[in-house]
Amino acid sequence: MSTLKLMLHAPTPEALKRAQSNARNLLKLEPDAQVEIVVNAQAVSQALAIEDETIRRLLVICNNSLVNQGLPAPQDLRIVAAAIQHLARQQAAGWGYVRA
Repeated sequence: MSTLKLMLHAPTPEALKRAQSNARNLLKLEPDAQVEIVVNAQAVSQALAIEDETIRRLLVICNNSLVNQGLPAPQDLRIVAAAIQHLARQQAAGWGYVRA
């Protein structure tokens, strides 16, 4: 069976909470799954405050959202130019997409 590759899209604080829960639940059942929590829009500031290292490793943060909100780009998080571009490219590469 092939490895699952899943992006959980979290553009709101509520979606970010759901994405974290979804990621934890999936990784319990599929420990080899590749999971990203793609964060943009209103969820970015909340994502920056996450301290759980397991979740922080999964975060993919939209630079456009950081710039638009005047937030610094943390060195320890994965930053992409634009969430929409990342989502589209990952889907083209075979990743699944779930809006959390």
